[in-house]
Amino acid sequence: MEKIGYQDVNQQVVQRCKSGEHRAQYELYKLYSKAMFNVSMRITNDYAEAEDVLQEAFLSAFRNMHHYKGEASFGSWLKKIVINAAINAVRKRRSELVPMDDRTVAEVPDEVTEDDSEWQVEQVRRAIQKLPDGYRVVLSLYLLEGYDHAEIGEVLGISESTSKSQYSRARKKLLEIMKEPQFMA
Repeated sequence: MEKIGYQDVNQQVVQRCKSGEHRAQYELYKLYSKAMFNVSMRITNDYAEAEDVLQEAFLSAFRNMHHYKGEASFGSWLKKIVINAAINAVRKRRSELVPMDDRTVAEVPDEVTEDDSEWQVEQVRRAIQKLPDGYRVVLSLYLLEGYDHAEIGEVLGISESTSKSQYSRARKKLLEIMKEPQFMA
């Protein structure tokens, strides 16, 4: 039985980019820049910083195209570069993960009992932007980017249980923010 390998739909553009064709770089930028900007924006929560991260990530990707082996989509490879660049930008801001106290994950109540299906997407997006950096990064990586807690721990240099705690607290804080009067209207 013949094994069928993964083939990226943009493989030809990627190959042209690997050979140093600038027009191919521009094509890849046009294909992925909006999605990657959104990823960057969710993590940095700052428009100008997200743009800087985007530029830095694309430059890094183009400089390191020879490392892309085509085992996954170019988009997922690029997304990892963007996420790492965004996390580094947040760290440069000297943001802090919300200090951990002595509680463990099991002690953090999982009290989401209200019907929160009435929340609108825009309200949730605005509330996520109000979260402290540490909470927002973990919440975004887990809920929006699909990372598991072990992966988040690896990326952020924290333990898996710390990631779970941060996520749990981020959810709680998010609900508190969404109950503020400006979000209830």
